Parts: sequence; C-alpha cells; structure tokens
Amino acid sequence: MALAVTSSNSISSSSFALTSSSNDIKVDRAHVASTSLSQRRSLVRPLNAEPKRNDSVVPLAATLATPEVAEKVEGEEDFEQFAKELENASPLEIMDRALEKFGNDIAIAFSGAEDVALIEYAHLTGRPFRVFSLDTGRLNPETYRFFDEVEKHFGIRIEYMFPDAVEVQALVRSKGLFSFYEDGHQECCRVRKVRPLRRALKGLRAWITGQRKDQSPGTRSEIPVVQVDPVFEGLEGGVGSLVKWNPVANVKGNDIWNFLRTMDVPINSLHTQGYISIGCEPCTRPVLPGQHEREGRWWWEDAKAKECGLHKGNIKQEDAAVNGNGNGAGNASEAVADIFNSQNLVTLNRTGMENLARLDHRQEPWLVVLYAPWCQFCQAMEGSYVELADKLAGNGVKVGKFRADGDQKEYAKQKLQLGSFPTILFFPKHSSKPIKYPSEKRDVDSLMAFVDALR
Repeated sequence: MALAVTSSNSISSSSFALTSSSNDIKVDRAHVASTSLSQRRSLVRPLNAEPKRNDSVVPLAATLATPEVAEKVEGEEDFEQFAKELENASPLEIMDRALEKFGNDIAIAFSGAEDVALIEYAHLTGRPFRVFSLDTGRLNPETYRFFDEVEKHFGIRIEYMFPDAVEVQALVRSKGLFSFYEDGHQECCRVRKVRPLRRALKGLRAWITGQRKDQSPGTRSEIPVVQVDPVFEGLEGGVGSLVKWNPVANVKGNDIWNFLRTMDVPINSLHTQGYISIGCEPCTRPVLPGQHEREGRWWWEDAKAKECGLHKGNIKQEDAAVNGNGNGAGNASEAVADIFNSQNLVTLNRTGMENLARLDHRQEPWLVVLYAPWCQFCQAMEGSYVELADKLAGNGVKVGKFRADGDQKEYAKQKLQLGSFPTILFFPKHSSKPIKYPSEKRDVDSLMAFVDALR
C-alpha cells in the first residue's frame, strides 16, 4: 500500500507498498529471516500503486533520509515499560518518539474525523511521516472532500486501502445493502474495514491511531499510549510483530478540539452538523443533546457492540463485573462504580420495581431510568438526569433508577420495555402501564418537557 510521506522541509509521496494479498506475495520465510530489513522490503510488490499527481512528488519514499530502525521487533515487556515512561508525556512528544523509533515502518491511520490532529502533531515534529486511510465505499461525501482538503493543507498524499470487491459483492448479493441493521454491523465492518486494515498493517512494524480513553469508557478506558498490538500482525508476522501507538489516549475530546482550532487545522464539515464520531454514512448520525459521542455510531445496537473490530483488542470485558443481581448501588460490583447518585433519586430494587409496575393508582407519578453503570451512554446522561431529579424534588413527581443489567436484564426486556441502555419510563398516577420516553435527546429541557406533557 502506498503511503503519504512528508517532512518540514520537503514533501514526498511513495509508491512503496505496505502489503498485498496472499496471492500477491511469494516470499520464502527462511530467506526473509536471513535478509536485512531493506532487502525484505524489496520482496514486497506494490499494492494499488498510483501515479504521482504532479512533478513535485518524489517517486520513492525511501529516497528521504529517515532514522535507522532496529532489525528486531522489541518484546512486549519493553513496550510496557515504554508506555509507563510516556504515560504523562504530551501527544507531540509521543508522536515524535514513535516516528523517531520506526521511521518508514510506521504510519498514521486517518479516518477522516478529529484524528486529523495526529497529522498535525506529526507535521509539527518535522519528521517524515506516512498516512493511510480505509475507504469502505460507503463514506459521506463530506468525508471524501475532507480527505482532499487535508492533502492540500499538509501537502501530502493520503493513500487508501479498499475492500476486496469479490467479498463486498458476495455480501451485498446474499444479504442486501443494509443487512447490518438486522444482524449487526460486525460482518460488514469485517469485509469493508478489518480485512483491508489487516492487509495494510502486514507491511508495517507500527501504526498510530487516534483512540482516546474518553471516546468509549466501556471499551477504550484502558488504552495505553503504546502497546504491542494484541490483534494484528506486522511486517515480520506473528504475535508481537506490530506496535500500536495511541498518542492522544489520555487527551480529552474538548482538548483535541481546542488544539485543532488553535492550529487552524481543517475539519470535516460533518462536525458542524452535530456529528462527533464519524464512520460510514449508513451507520453514523449526529449526536443528540445529552448523548455520548459514541452513541452516534451503530445506534441500533447495544452499547458493548460499538466497535467495528479495528480496536477490539482494547475492549474491556464488563460482563463479569456487572453480572450481579443488579438491585442497586449496594449490590454493584466493586469494579463498577454506581451512577445517578442523588438524595432526590430513589434506588429501586427488583421487588420495588415490580410493586411500582403493578400499581393502578399511585399517589404520585414516577420517572424511572433503567440503566447499567458501565454503559457510557448512561454515564453521559447522568448529569442531566440528576439535575432533573433536583428540579422535580417537591413538585409531585418521584424520580428513580433501576439497575437493569445482569440478572435483571431479561426481566427488564420482558416487562419494562428495555431495548437498550438507558431506557426512561414514566409511570402515570392512574395507569399501571408505563410510558416509554420516545426521544434520544437526554438534556434536562427535553426530559422535563416529556414529564410536563404527561403529569
């Protein structure tokens, strides 16, 4: 795969291939092991090599002076120590160390969203760097225009990896264009994103991502700034052959945006329309008030499914931690702190919830959130729900919470209309049937309007 290369003093583009399919490369592994790194590179035929755009493009990235890299991939223990050393380092320092250490054997994965910050950090180091992106064939038009703006702004050439046409054709012919709405997005993402990425990374020793811990507390909360990639293989193959750098792992989303505005970096115009996390057009939508940024992705699925597979090695499994009886804070696992804590919120256990649901005549109406404390979308609306409870205190409406994960999830699905977390129910004074909050806007004003319309 061809990748963009640039530096502070000169700009070049490369037709140097990252990898190829299994039919494209015929390499004797024993011979590879005995050759130098530069010799091994020459054994890989260019994949999707594209002609240069203009006379200023240097045809071979290897002509640029780049730092020497070690022939041997360091072990996992070395990078664990490296991660500790860089834990409190700035993104610029982490980026500089990554580019210095791996030279031409590392590349930035650019998705067309706010991870343009990675390109800006790389540009600021003054070192040569390479950029690649996955074109799934289903991106928004705004994203394609953004790619072009980024190329012109930084004077680079972004090179793209495409899904295998035969695999896409087979998927669409057998299951249709929108099968992911019915059976989950994983199969489509595997064909359009994961496999192309796997091919790309086969030609690298390291890659740079824009993952942040605050993007998805349920799946990305423990991302180190550097790690041996737990999922993908690199140039030399096998476990430990690829290193993954996450320079902005410890950076908050607001700080990323402050950086982009300060540096006057181009941004995807979808961000001005309410999009935060941006992926393929059918699977991405604007985030509504009170929603977590990741909730704009694959919104029809459970919170734990909101990864496409590119970073599944970082997913923190929560099932064991939340598989208690779910009756409130007193029974929550020690590994998961409870949420929606306020003196104006009533914690309901299973018995209390069943009693509330059976009543035909209540002294006061109730508003109850069905939640799981590990769910990042519940966490995102915690502030607005607590504020609502404070506003309704003494105003004739009881506000409660019921932890509906673990053993209580099946009951909540069958009896309480639970579809996904969070689900908000209003129990009127003179009706046993609860009314489900129909909107995904979870700001205080929207929730208050719902209550006022029914009480």
